[in-house]
Amino acid sequence: MPDDFIMEKRLRELDPELHRRFTDTVFVMHNTLAKFKRLFPEYTDHSIYHSLNVQEFCNKLIGSEQIEMLCAHELYVLLMACYLHDSGMSISESDYEEFKDELGAEEFFRMFPDADECDFVREKHNEFSGKFITKYADMLEIPSPELLFAIVQTSRGHRRTDLFDESEYPITLDTGGGNTVCTPYMAALIRLADEVDVTADRNPKLVYDIDSLTDGTQIPHARMLEAVPSMDLTPQGFLMHVHTDDEMLFTGIEMRRRKMQDTLDLCRGATNRRTKFKISQRWVRIKRI
Repeated sequence: MPDDFIMEKRLRELDPELHRRFTDTVFVMHNTLAKFKRLFPEYTDHSIYHSLNVQEFCNKLIGSEQIEMLCAHELYVLLMACYLHDSGMSISESDYEEFKDELGAEEFFRMFPDADECDFVREKHNEFSGKFITKYADMLEIPSPELLFAIVQTSRGHRRTDLFDESEYPITLDTGGGNTVCTPYMAALIRLADEVDVTADRNPKLVYDIDSLTDGTQIPHARMLEAVPSMDLTPQGFLMHVHTDDEMLFTGIEMRRRKMQDTLDLCRGATNRRTKFKISQRWVRIKRI
């Protein structure tokens, strides 16, 4: 089976009703995700197009060798998280006001008195995503508390959460009907797919992850982005194609590569050591073109 849309095709075969619920969510999130520009008008693309890229990378990471190991509930959770993991970046003003205290706004602004709402949302956006999913679970037609928990944890897991914590990420979460969800693998896939979506078909991203080089030199947005036209995924690793003769710019991209390698090591370790699934990729490398 080709890797294109293998999760979606397999879910439709196994459970047409869950597939329908997922496609309805994609429709809802198309406009919702576009609202990230309220707070981040010049920030990296976090629209539906980023979600599609994350889905594509997940499909390739799973591959035809492992797709049949995933049950319908796992496919549903993973596909939902592709489109919900960044919902916190598009948080409305009213939801921000509702959730901010629960997420530690008072302490954050005490520690960073010059910060603003955008800084806090960016810092906590995976947690805002979890709150959004929980609040709007009925609208999203999530059919059970167990599947809601799995989707929330997978979405939150795209950054900072501990994928080795059994209480946060149980290996076999019982979701009913004879289904179990391997939550550490779900979250590892989303985290890794999100991390590697850094190529030129997105808005400037790298400057926000690496604000400056070690000497404090700022990296222009467009130049950083344009220098990474594509990313190849092989069974062995990730190959970033980089087009630049500017050594300072290349240094910034190398810093980003190291961050991607750290994420790959963590996700590969959590998957290969805790679950029956495998992430085969071992390295992130740069190829200058």
